[in-house]
Parts: sequence; C-alpha cells; structure tokens
Amino acid sequence: MVEEMKDMPDFEIHRDQVVTGMVVKIEDKQALIDIGYKTEAILPISEVSSLHLDDIRGVLNVGDELQVKVKKITDEEVVVSKREIDALKAWEQVEEKYKSGEIFEVVVKDIVKGGLVVDIGVRGFIPASLVERHYVEDFSDYIGRSIEVKVVELDQEKNRVILSHKAVVEGELNAKKKETLENLEVGQVLEGTVQRLTDFGAFVDIGGVDGLVHISEMAHHRVERPSDIVTEGQKVEVKVLGVDRDTEKVKLSIKETQPGPWQQMEGKIEAGDIVKGRVRRLVQFGAFIELAPQVEGLLHISQIANRHIGSPSEVLEEGQEIEAKVLEVRLDEHKISLSTRVLEEEEGSSEDYSDYTNQSEGFSVADLTEDDSDKKE
Repeated sequence: MVEEMKDMPDFEIHRDQVVTGMVVKIEDKQALIDIGYKTEAILPISEVSSLHLDDIRGVLNVGDELQVKVKKITDEEVVVSKREIDALKAWEQVEEKYKSGEIFEVVVKDIVKGGLVVDIGVRGFIPASLVERHYVEDFSDYIGRSIEVKVVELDQEKNRVILSHKAVVEGELNAKKKETLENLEVGQVLEGTVQRLTDFGAFVDIGGVDGLVHISEMAHHRVERPSDIVTEGQKVEVKVLGVDRDTEKVKLSIKETQPGPWQQMEGKIEAGDIVKGRVRRLVQFGAFIELAPQVEGLLHISQIANRHIGSPSEVLEEGQEIEAKVLEVRLDEHKISLSTRVLEEEEGSSEDYSDYTNQSEGFSVADLTEDDSDKKE
C-alpha cells in the first residue's frame, strides 16, 4: 500500500485522513511512519495508545504496518495518530459489548487513585468499589492480572468507559444461588461456611445462599453470644429447617446436626441407679430434678418421702442437691422417674448392717455426660 502511494505522482493527504503506513524508525518519544508521502509522518508517543506510555519500544516495532489518522500537516511535517484509529474501532466493539452484556477479559495496566486502568483500545476504568464484592485495601497485586469484566457505563463524548469485575462475580453468585435454592429441601444436612455473626445468630453460606442459624438453633444449651459457638470463616454442618424461595430466606440449624442431651444419656443411666441432681423447680405434683444440662427427671410427690406430704416444698427447695433412685428410664420420650422415698426406705432397712456392707454412693449424670464415662463412683 505504501509503495502504491509513492508511485502516485499527485499523492495528496489532508487532515483527518486515514492512511496506512509502516514503522521505519523508533525513537524515545516518537516513531517515524512511512505513509508514502514526501516526508515521513511523526507518530508521537502520546498518540500511540489511550494509556500513558513511558517508552514506545515494546508497543511498536520497525516493520509494523498500521493505520493512522492525519492530525497535522505542514510543509515541514506530518503528525499522525494511531490512538484515534484504535479508539474508533474500540468504541464500536465496546458499545456492542455494553448492549449485549458480554463478559470479557482485560489486563490491568495501571493503578490510579480510586481504581484500576485497563486498555481495551480506549481507556477503561474499574472503580475500586466495582473490583470485588469485598473491600480491597491494596491493589498492587492486580497489576498485570487478567480479570473478567463487563461494561456498566458508557459515554463516548466524555471518553468514559466504566467496567466492573464485581458485577461478573455477583452474576456468577446469583446463578449459583438460584441453583442452590432450587435444590434445597427441608431436612437436608449440608456443610457451610460462617459468613458473619449478629446478635441474633449467624449467617452461613451453603453454596451462594446465606442461611440464618438463629441463636436458639446453635446448641442444645442456652447460648449468650453466637461468637461463643462459631467464628467467621468456620466450616459447620447445618440442617435445613425451612426454605422460602420467593424471599430467598433459608432457616438453618447447627443444633439439629448434633446429638441432643437426651441422646447423650444413652447407656449412661438405667433403672436402679442412684444419681445426684439439683432441684430445678417445684410443682404441685412433685419436683423436676436436673440430672445433666437440659435433662430433668421427675420426682413425683408420692416418691419424695415415706410419709404423707401436702406439698413438695415441705421437704425440698429449688437449688437443693439431692440423691435419688432411678425407677424408670424412657429416653425416647424424654422421661426419667426418680424416688427419694425408696432410697430412704432402703437405707433404713440396712442401717443395722451399715458397718458391714459397702453402700453404693450416688453419681452425677452430668459428670458422665461430660467425661463420657459409664463408671459409677
């Protein structure tokens, strides 16, 4: 093309004309382009790219053929621009990507105040708030990194192209969230990651969906603060209690994945055992005795004393430590029947032989559940 121009006897050029040329020389701040004119055209470093360049070398090489636009023409010199040609082509492509919502890769070229700069034929800017979903304190690791983006704002008159990597990430998460919600079922047990803690519970990521573990569902015992049970970033096993796909709300439980206090009693208490406990509360028909955390046995009023009493408070008071004999155990129904009367009668009948017989002392069920021991003291 350049040779054809040279062969034209009356070859003329004018401002804003687009011509094809070849790089014949590269200097520090400019390149010389043979466009077939009587003098070689000057391509200043500022007209090579939409980005700031310190050196043309590495961007252009001698022998490269390229299209340029005539910016200035005098008898002494011709100044051309590659940047404007690239920009025209790039704007067409960027506008198409913007309309279609296309996701494409860019390479981070520079870090400026407020965000990242990329070259997509025109200068593209990724604001700091649109880089990631989380706050990024230092962007130095992003230089030279390839990231996926989409165009979120476009204004050719102001030469403004705003890109977002965050929108790509959120789009992927939303797709994953939709899939997860569709497949969730009440009763499922899943592994999740604790995302954040609140006064009323913890939000756990179970695959793009943050489900709530209410503080009442964190453990079988009373929990004062969620941070006493879990920490942010911790992997936990949760059970799905409820799913509302319209509001995208999911109720989860950690407690339901763990053995309950009554399940932990299996094999640790049976009829005939003598146990220690604390009077938790008095009622008209007897007293509830705490044998282990959240495990209470019933001491019926008829089993409190070997004499008639009108009220359990005649013999017992809340908070009192007592020993009782286990009459019946039905763990599946959360029922344990106790008696202090039988224990008194047994002790009375063996008083005369106390010096000769080893008595079986009562044991604390709470100690057994903590130590996981079946031994009686």
